[in-house]
Amino acid sequence: MSVVGSLIFCLDCGNLLDNPSTVQGDVVECNQCQATYPKKEFSNLKVITATADDAFPSALRSKQSVVKTSLKKDELKEGAVIKEKCPKCGNEEMHYHTLQLRSADEGATVFYTCPKCSYKFRTNN
Repeated sequence: MSVVGSLIFCLDCGNLLDNPSTVQGDVVECNQCQATYPKKEFSNLKVITATADDAFPSALRSKQSVVKTSLKKDELKEGAVIKEKCPKCGNEEMHYHTLQLRSADEGATVFYTCPKCSYKFRTNN
């Protein structure tokens, strides 16, 4: 017999054997080649499973990230100034700041705020 995880295979033909706990009698028989294995060989088998840390994402794990992905409301007052026309009032200057919200191989998100009318918008570069 060959054991992979909780699956048990026949050594002669590679067929999947029935679960020994559901088989009547003292032997497990291969349905394909009729090879037999004593049930007592299976009595001390232990199945141990493990998962990778990133296999199941969680809200708590994402909060522990070393990369900052959000700003608090009053954390950034004005930002840098750029000559960009406000789409709402036509003011010639806008305040802006950037954050890397998407993956590293994609551009940063630019947040604009008009100092005159407080209009806000963002673009993905």
